[in-house]
Amino acid sequence: MNSNKKIRGACITGIGCYVPEKVLTNQDLEKMVDTSDEWIVTRTGIKERRIAAENEAASDLAYHASMDALKKAGVKGRDLDQIIVATATSDMIFPSTACLLQDRLGSKNSAAYDVTAACSGFIYGISMAHSMILTGKAEKILVVGSEVLSSMTDYTDRKTCVLFGDGAGAVVMEPCEAGKGVLATYMRSDGSYTDLLYKPGGGSRMPLTPERLKEGQQYIHMKGDGLFKYAVKAMVSAARKTAKDAGLTTEDVDYLIPHQANIRIIEGVRKRLKLKKEQVIVNIDRIGNTSSASIPIAWCEYERNHPGKISGGDLVMLVAFGGGLTWGAVLYRK
Repeated sequence: MNSNKKIRGACITGIGCYVPEKVLTNQDLEKMVDTSDEWIVTRTGIKERRIAAENEAASDLAYHASMDALKKAGVKGRDLDQIIVATATSDMIFPSTACLLQDRLGSKNSAAYDVTAACSGFIYGISMAHSMILTGKAEKILVVGSEVLSSMTDYTDRKTCVLFGDGAGAVVMEPCEAGKGVLATYMRSDGSYTDLLYKPGGGSRMPLTPERLKEGQQYIHMKGDGLFKYAVKAMVSAARKTAKDAGLTTEDVDYLIPHQANIRIIEGVRKRLKLKKEQVIVNIDRIGNTSSASIPIAWCEYERNHPGKISGGDLVMLVAFGGGLTWGAVLYRK
């Protein structure tokens, strides 16, 4: 692999995103659960989030984001070698959401598979695509993060229902000259902390029954205080390790695009990495926590609203943390 790294890199040639039309505001939540706009904004930084329509599944959101990315890259669905979809809210257990997306895109010549790493899923997907391109196993790869978290959110639980939203982001990755694109990646996990963030019901361990549905086992369960401590530490460590692997430091980073989990987590990471506020791309106030989709949506929206702001040579650090526990980072040279 080292020799291939000298030959070429792996670059993002198109980035797209899609969020549903329906907006769920903090004022709406005040009517549904014991909470307030002030309580939500103070603790999370979120003012509103998007909610999928009843007929919108993860593959539908992924399709719209993918078409946006493919158009910007000048790539057709039939040209893709692989489709990687990061999601924790797949349309069904099987087939994969990636296979459903493949069919709609007309990507008859591609492999298609899902990655389940919760909020770190997009980071994992980029890492896998990077390796495939560097080793010559693929030339054009679509990486998508797509989530319909409203489908497993308990809107009577104020600890969780204020956080999550729906949406999708996608990137097309292709070979480019060495020294550009993805410079380094990092992935880690620790399954011993599963109980901090998980959805217990619906799998082979706990198939859903009427009794378990009454108990709310089909919903997200979270211990927020425990997550906060591990999230900041893990994201900072991942960013530093990734920069080091690229022969750089976090002081060289121009932009940080963190998983949009919670504004306090984002601020904690920013301060420890000694970055200025203007270096951190944040859209959690309008989109909420969209798990694996949060980083590509944030990047896509920033590029759309600030064209050319992230320019040639700029270093962009992507970093995430999620249930599993999983975490990781990607350092990218524009």
